Amino acid sequence: MERGLKDYALLMLKGVGMGAADVVPGVSGGTIAFIVGIYDELIDSIKSINGKSLKLFFTGKWGAFWKAINGNFLISIVAGIAVSVFSLAKVITWLLTDHPVMVWAFFFGLVLASTWFVGKDIKEWNKKTIPAFIIGVAGSYFISGGTSAFYGFLATPPETPSNLFFIFLCGAIAICAMILPGISGSFILVLLGKYFYIMEAVKTFDIVTLLVFLAGACIGITTFSRVLSYALKNFRNITLAVLTGFMLGSLNKVWPWKETLETFTDSHGVVKPLVEANILPNQYIVEAVVLMIVGFFLVYFLEKLSTRSAK
Repeated sequence: MERGLKDYALLMLKGVGMGAADVVPGVSGGTIAFIVGIYDELIDSIKSINGKSLKLFFTGKWGAFWKAINGNFLISIVAGIAVSVFSLAKVITWLLTDHPVMVWAFFFGLVLASTWFVGKDIKEWNKKTIPAFIIGVAGSYFISGGTSAFYGFLATPPETPSNLFFIFLCGAIAICAMILPGISGSFILVLLGKYFYIMEAVKTFDIVTLLVFLAGACIGITTFSRVLSYALKNFRNITLAVLTGFMLGSLNKVWPWKETLETFTDSHGVVKPLVEANILPNQYIVEAVVLMIVGFFLVYFLEKLSTRSAK
């Protein structure tokens, strides 16, 4: 696909959106990739980083390597994600601590609209896609803490290992969730007990921790992308049904109004929620509804913009 400077600038903006979503526990960068129309190309480009393309790199055929992996596309997306993560890490963690209802309300509207637009791509609802959708809803609902008991079972100890091997594993596991619409890589880091640890590494630019985490992410994403690409090409409707279910089930996690049932104190002496339960709206109701609507129509705008760009 021939692209100009304007196209790559737009791709970078889409990467910024993916990065912003990935920073928030409960929202997936894969969701953003889907609604802005780059999901399939992203998965295929990542999958193309394989033995064949790496052989081109190590034999000095760098131009052929860059073309084989759709390098201009990937670098635009990665640059956008990096800009977003490093610029928004402090802001997002502050907002989640001081204004959680507002943040979750905006992303609730965003995920709700995303569920609708991804679901529209399913060409046929039948005896295969309907069960796949239900499995997706149930899986995402329970993974995101659908019941206090299940969340308590999933919840990690207040302190998990901080050695580099565990950080590598966290990167490999979380990245798989980050490219799945409806499954939040940041939330997986919460379950692994390393969300605030990694966010702190981003804010302080802890280069060793970040490089090890990124190494794990590279291994995880290049492996998992092959599975996902195969599923999308050979079982597209079923795969989309599962992904739509994932997104709908994840609304449980991004419900704005929550009650903390259990807390823990981290190694820095900061008290943080460990188990939360959704409750009926009890504060900032008007503001939250407005932000939900803004999130919903932002997705609508992005989807229309993506559709127009594809024509």
